[in-house]
Amino acid sequence: MKIVRTDFRKLQASAFAGILMVAAGGLALYVSFDARKSAEQARVHIAAQFAEADGKLKQVRDEESEVKQKSIVFNTLRERGIIGNEQRLDWVELLKDIRDKHRLIDLRYEIAPQRMLDGQVGNDFVVFASSMRLELKLLHEEDLTRLLDDLQRQAKALIRVKSCRIERLPATGDERGGGRANLMADCEIEWLTLRDVRSK
Repeated sequence: MKIVRTDFRKLQASAFAGILMVAAGGLALYVSFDARKSAEQARVHIAAQFAEADGKLKQVRDEESEVKQKSIVFNTLRERGIIGNEQRLDWVELLKDIRDKHRLIDLRYEIAPQRMLDGQVGNDFVVFASSMRLELKLLHEEDLTRLLDDLQRQAKALIRVKSCRIERLPATGDERGGGRANLMADCEIEWLTLRDVRSK
């Protein structure tokens, strides 16, 4: 088969059309690659925004849970009378009730003036303490542990035992039987209360 000059013209047109198609295909590939790159960047950006929003939501939920827990603790302390002014008359009545309940032989107490605990600058709630010296005669050591347990469980204050000294009482010939005290306890405890200084 012999190629003539007219065939070259036809081939030029086809070659030109082929070059145009290759160029169009290359352009389409470039545009699709650029679009894919932009889409990937957008996906990464949206994922980062979602992660940030999810982190903030988690933080808000954690803070909400913490506020609820603190609110429960606060309400419990307030209901027990630990938050607010000290209630010395209630303390005295409680001591009498515990003395009668456990049939303690002799119970004496002395309450010192209330004082603010040191190192509380800048707090909204301030801890106050009232020291009490307790002296009581005991049949056995369990009388003392019952007294302190009842105080810690029922008092309208937090009870902190600072010290307790127990000594055996000397035996006397005329005091025999089950009602005689064998021990003397001398304890120092603190009644702790919280007060909101912002309300003043």
